[in-house]
Amino acid sequence: MLFAHDTEVALAGAAALVNTGRGDTDLLPDVAALDEFVQAWSWTGGRSCGQAELDAVRRLRPRLEKLWELNEDDAAELVNALLREASALPQLVKHDIWDYHLHATQGDAPLADRMAVEAAMAFTDVIRTGQLNRLRVCAAEDCRSVHVDLSKNRSRRFCSTSCSNRTNVAAYRTRLASKGGLPATEPEPASVPLSADR
Repeated sequence: MLFAHDTEVALAGAAALVNTGRGDTDLLPDVAALDEFVQAWSWTGGRSCGQAELDAVRRLRPRLEKLWELNEDDAAELVNALLREASALPQLVKHDIWDYHLHATQGDAPLADRMAVEAAMAFTDVIRTGQLNRLRVCAAEDCRSVHVDLSKNRSRRFCSTSCSNRTNVAAYRTRLASKGGLPATEPEPASVPLSADR
């Protein structure tokens, strides 16, 4: 394990949050979608569950996204700003299924502040260990998702197995087509009329 477990979870959660705003469709279109995101990532603590909370989380996304682009000094400056703005005060806590780990906000702090600080705390480990080059954008041509390469040999290029598989299958088909084998793309299936008695 490269980082502590809670740091790796926080990094993955930050990437997931950034990715909710990187596609053609906003994956946090409403409070219900934010509720699902919060539940999926097991966020604890108080919630206002309103539009203002959603807007604050959406404003956080582009700030975190910059961490995938910045050099070490600029990333450290942004991390420090996120920690300062939320008045972060690191402390060890134990709750639910989690053993002792770091929190730097109170449980009743606004959700966006808790998200910002948890991500910032995780990125402090990335920066201080010289691992910013592990922040990547998916190598699939049709994907813009970010991810954190936590592999031992720094070889993870894709955000998910599906992007990796899709890219590898396309490359395989291209190689076969160049050798006179299969067509480079899957042919469209012939349309079959449906009978009325189905």
